[in-house]
Amino acid sequence: MVTVGVIGLGTMGWRIAKVLREDGLLRGVYNRTPSKARAFAEEFKVKVYGNPAELARDVDVVLSIVSDDDAVKAVMLGDGGVLNGVKGGSLVIEMSTISPSTSIELAKLVKGRGGLMVDAPVIGTSVLVERRQAVVLVGGEDEAFEKAREVVSHFASSVVHVGPNGYGLYAKLVNNALLGSYVAALAEVVNLGEAMGLSGDVITDVLVKLSSARSPTSELKVPKMIKGDFSVQFATKHMRKDLDLVSKEASRLGVPIPLASLSLQLYRIAEAMGLSDEDFSAVIKVLGRVKG
Repeated sequence: MVTVGVIGLGTMGWRIAKVLREDGLLRGVYNRTPSKARAFAEEFKVKVYGNPAELARDVDVVLSIVSDDDAVKAVMLGDGGVLNGVKGGSLVIEMSTISPSTSIELAKLVKGRGGLMVDAPVIGTSVLVERRQAVVLVGGEDEAFEKAREVVSHFASSVVHVGPNGYGLYAKLVNNALLGSYVAALAEVVNLGEAMGLSGDVITDVLVKLSSARSPTSELKVPKMIKGDFSVQFATKHMRKDLDLVSKEASRLGVPIPLASLSLQLYRIAEAMGLSDEDFSAVIKVLGRVKG
């Protein structure tokens, strides 16, 4: 059985590491905020590494899931970075949603050290990770994909090879362009329905059970919007970051994205309102809804 080290113990990383520990794959963890790593290690009895290079030297597979491009570069580069610990046969599974170009360049550096890297962003909330029902979109070489699948299938019910390095991230950005716009639209119509005087039960029935536009996302988010429960499953700051990446890629390609662009503005306003660490469904508050 392969050994895995996890870098990044945020909402998603913690749950991924927990599942891997339950299945006997996890050797240890690293987090840039040491207190999180210590808390995880104390609860699950695993090793805490002093830096990413130390972790990479000690395991077969490095699984990284951090916040953004800067965070990925911080854990990958430098004397204490993953690259300094990569060895022949190492696999880096980069699950962070970052710029595809950043991931492609890092994959080249990993290969230069004798290892392989895939970009493998996850679709689904941390709840689906705990249920082992997440979807993972993988970009990378065939050999790297097969090795990565052995690990991520422990918490994902579907692992899809979408192309070479960078393509997992392209697919994730397409998904999140839709997701961010869809949840903003749900917020808009929930707010409208309440203003019309419809009860929360009626709004929920229409959007979750009866609408031809119903989806697992409406089933999850509409009741929480109605209750004013914005406990984080995917933070507003992360959706804003992902839509920023979508915007940059669309601009590079010359592709118009009017709906995603408008949604991005709403999430930017939500951040300015202090909602960064609430669930991204809190975008409903931007529309004047203050419940919760």
